[in-house]
Amino acid sequence: MTRRTEWPGGPAEPGDGPEFAGGPTDGSAYELGTGRGARSGRRSRGGADGGAGFGEGAGRRARSGTRNSGSPSSSRAERGEPRDQHKGEPRDPVEQARNICLRLLTGTPRTRKQLADALRKREIPDEAAEEVLARFEDVGLIDDAAFAGAWVESRHHGRGLARRALVRELRTKGVDSSVIDEAVGRLDADQEEATARELVARKLRSTRGLDRDKRLRRLAGMLARKGYGEGMALRVVRQALEEEGEDTEGLDEPF
Repeated sequence: MTRRTEWPGGPAEPGDGPEFAGGPTDGSAYELGTGRGARSGRRSRGGADGGAGFGEGAGRRARSGTRNSGSPSSSRAERGEPRDQHKGEPRDPVEQARNICLRLLTGTPRTRKQLADALRKREIPDEAAEEVLARFEDVGLIDDAAFAGAWVESRHHGRGLARRALVRELRTKGVDSSVIDEAVGRLDADQEEATARELVARKLRSTRGLDRDKRLRRLAGMLARKGYGEGMALRVVRQALEEEGEDTEGLDEPF
């Protein structure tokens, strides 16, 4: 005759009974014998004899069993769900190229060459890269002419760069020579010289106290680094020194 096990402390609460650890799920008690139910019964009686019964430790074991038997914490692969695209198999290369370009263009304009180099670095196939870049040009997200014009405006007025320095920078960005010539051509010689004078006027005070030749080298060198030609730099610096009462005799020679 089969004897049923009576669990101390009344009926088990959900999550605390052996059925949540891999046992029956129809609410019946385990039959005593040699199986897992018998072992669970012996552990429970031992707990009751010790005064602990189904306490915190048993609850933790039962909840652990729940997690290991198909709970929401089990892996997506075990449940047959698709992998996360960012961690699983590669996405479509066109979609990947589009996402890379959009991310790079967020907040900062880029030239076509800059984007192409970024896609190549990420090993996007050439056909997928070309398809995305062409589409971005069609909709105006890539516009090298607009980029060059904005670059000239910003770098000349913000940093005081002359046309020669602007040409060098735009070439490194991969802008076509004809596009560069058009953008830089908007900056005329008079505006360029006016900017050079402003740069010297701001720097002039910091050179006071130095001898004339050192002031000349420092001021003219600053203009040269910003792309101004030697003739213009010398002329602008000489005029600035004359206005401060410096003797500029002999400063007509190249520095």
